[in-house]
Amino acid sequence: MNQKLRDDSEQIVRSAIQAVTPDEAVKKALEGKEFIGRIYIVAVGKAAWRMAKSAAEVLSQPYESGIVVTKYGHTEGEIPGFACYEAGHPIPDENSFAATQAVLDMTAALKEDDTVLFLLSGGGSALFEKPLLSGEELGDITEQLLANGADIVEINTIRKRLSAVKGGKFAKHCEPAHIESIILSDIMGNPLDMIASGPAYPDSSTSAQAREIADKYALKLSERAWRLLGEETPKELPMVASTVIGSVKEFCRAAMRECKNLGYEPILLTDCLNVEARAAGAMLGNIARSHSRDKKKLAFIAGGETIVHLTGKGKGGRNQELALGAAAGIAGLSHVAICSVGSDGTDGPTDAAGGYVDGDTLSAAEEKGLSIEKTLRENDSYTLLKELDGLIMTGPTGTNVNDVAVVLIDGI
Repeated sequence: MNQKLRDDSEQIVRSAIQAVTPDEAVKKALEGKEFIGRIYIVAVGKAAWRMAKSAAEVLSQPYESGIVVTKYGHTEGEIPGFACYEAGHPIPDENSFAATQAVLDMTAALKEDDTVLFLLSGGGSALFEKPLLSGEELGDITEQLLANGADIVEINTIRKRLSAVKGGKFAKHCEPAHIESIILSDIMGNPLDMIASGPAYPDSSTSAQAREIADKYALKLSERAWRLLGEETPKELPMVASTVIGSVKEFCRAAMRECKNLGYEPILLTDCLNVEARAAGAMLGNIARSHSRDKKKLAFIAGGETIVHLTGKGKGGRNQELALGAAAGIAGLSHVAICSVGSDGTDGPTDAAGGYVDGDTLSAAEEKGLSIEKTLRENDSYTLLKELDGLIMTGPTGTNVNDVAVVLIDGI
């Protein structure tokens, strides 16, 4: 392993994540704002705790009460006046339902001059949920979509219609109160009706599209689920104002700044990466090989959210699969490395943020009798990368703005 490239990769990742934590962005969005009536704060998503803490610190007016709903392990202590709930992700669980009901109870009797400060980040689709069918069936439908490689927009189009709070329905519940939404985007292009399935934003998707997605992936649905897919969602919510405070664009820019600080010439390939994870890795490996003879230090950046089609029963995540998918393309190039991480610090159902490979990874795997090709087939990237010290571990970061992959070439 090239330790210098490994150290540089870690520094780039950590610096970029730090730059997109929501703390200062929330404070900037709320500083100087005045609200009439009573204020209730609802924070939902993987970044919910940090967003709530920042809001509580900066608001110039007292708030009545607040609720945080976030992923297990993502709370960092108490916030005055808040109840903090941790729940399941990416599949909602009973704690998701209980936390959501607590939010609905808190906002059940709002008046016209009340304000709900809604702090939303990625992960909210699973964490904030009141299903219109059994939790077991909802989980099964989500698992079917994930296993078939459905993208986040397709998944959310389905989930909106199976929920009492998604697709603008939470905003309808809060009427006639005003909702001030502060949003940390985890979807490319920042479609506000898709982030966390748009609980407080008019829904642009249609029932016809939902049915087309169900047909496309041959989803096994109950008669009730099919009927719910045919019901339309709110298209106008005049009492809602929304502000986006962070996105994958900022994540990529932050990675590029740190690459430059380390002496690399940064080049942005895309901030809209949306392909199969291992195919993205292969592409980045080919780009690295094409430039491996350049006599300067280069860094290629790609941000977005890749897709994994489950063909095995191993342990891993899309960023780990992307990294492993690049290993063959850079094999033997001692001055080249590729890493990919999720900004939230948890890649798939693992405790790793992502993965790292370099020109030695393929040979190191072969020496241990491990096959990268078989590992990818089994979706077991975590196991192989752990064996080769290729996991990037950050722990929960308190933010969530998609993923970034970085190709480093140390010149020759």
